[in-house]
Amino acid sequence: MTLPLAPDELLTTTRSVRKRLDLDRPVPLDLVRESLEVALQAPTGSNAQGWHWMVVTDPELRAGIGEHYAKAFDAYRNSPVYASRAGTGHTEERQAVQERVTSSAEYLAEVMGRVPVHVIACIAAGEELPQGNQAGLWGSLLPAAWSFQIAARARGLGSAWTTLHLRYEKEVAALLGIPAHVRQGVLLPTAYFTGETFRPAPREPLDRVLHLDRW
Repeated sequence: MTLPLAPDELLTTTRSVRKRLDLDRPVPLDLVRESLEVALQAPTGSNAQGWHWMVVTDPELRAGIGEHYAKAFDAYRNSPVYASRAGTGHTEERQAVQERVTSSAEYLAEVMGRVPVHVIACIAAGEELPQGNQAGLWGSLLPAAWSFQIAARARGLGSAWTTLHLRYEKEVAALLGIPAHVRQGVLLPTAYFTGETFRPAPREPLDRVLHLDRW
């Protein structure tokens, strides 16, 4: 298929889509498969390719994931971390951005079970995660998950990056029959999106976070 977006535009306008996910329009599985084929080209440590991809379309299973997600979000909403991110103390512009993010996150928690497709990126890791630095483990999965989001965006699909469901990882694994040695890394609710006004998000200026040679 012909993809209409140039690489820089695609990379800077692939956003987490929550309120603009179309909950009623069916998503062809072929588009999800195409996006995952792209994702499989991402780098992995030692070229191990230990990833697995759960694609959930069954309404009852999606509803079950949605219930666990809503419980996890309730716990997060009552945490000090949530209060610090959603509360005051930011610049006026930053506060407005955080309020929009908070509102959309709350909405996603309400409708997660209705999102047409749930993509869960998993990796073979053992029942117990390795001690110490886990960068190699998750670095062999998460770039592929981001590649999926980009490929999906190019095909008219939106997605949102979330890990809140991992509070109930074992329960979700039992629901979906995921083996104990396969660990979940991220949940990507996926659907067509409404509108076409995506643009680069506000970010810190590069020079505030760039360090050359020394900190």
